Amino acid sequence: MTNLSSSLQQTLLQASELGIRLEIVNDLPIWEAQPLYRHQKHIERICRGIRAIGNAPDCSCVEIRDVYVDFPNGLKRPDIAIFCREPSEEEQDRPLTMIPEAVIEVVSRGYEAKDLEIGPPFYISQGVKDVIVFDPLTLLVLHVRKDNTTRQISPVDIALECGCSVRV
Repeated sequence: MTNLSSSLQQTLLQASELGIRLEIVNDLPIWEAQPLYRHQKHIERICRGIRAIGNAPDCSCVEIRDVYVDFPNGLKRPDIAIFCREPSEEEQDRPLTMIPEAVIEVVSRGYEAKDLEIGPPFYISQGVKDVIVFDPLTLLVLHVRKDNTTRQISPVDIALECGCSVRV
């Protein structure tokens, strides 16, 4: 799926105009209503807590919110994607194809399965090193890596493999 067809790009734009987030995971289309204010507040708070750890000069900890990422096996729109560098100028006007170092999802009521069960294994299978899922109702912070999954309670500071840190 590395090159989206123009018809799919048009469908994504139309869905967005209707207030729908459309994603594709291993050929399975998944939709979700646009996030509400409480959801956005948590994203803003988490983004303020992203920083480079002192000994990580190779990663700029660039956080990008709610942007399509065209993964090899799907199209996702993470709440927060963390990259070590800015996307190139030519990539900024289409879904990103670079794989994020980390992804953070904030659970929306009614979409718990999408964020807690479908998202983490998909992201890990696509090469994302750290997947964090925060549920604002329960304060659960699920941190998934290729070989390890931890469950913590917010607030918690998490060191990412890329050298960034995030407070969830």
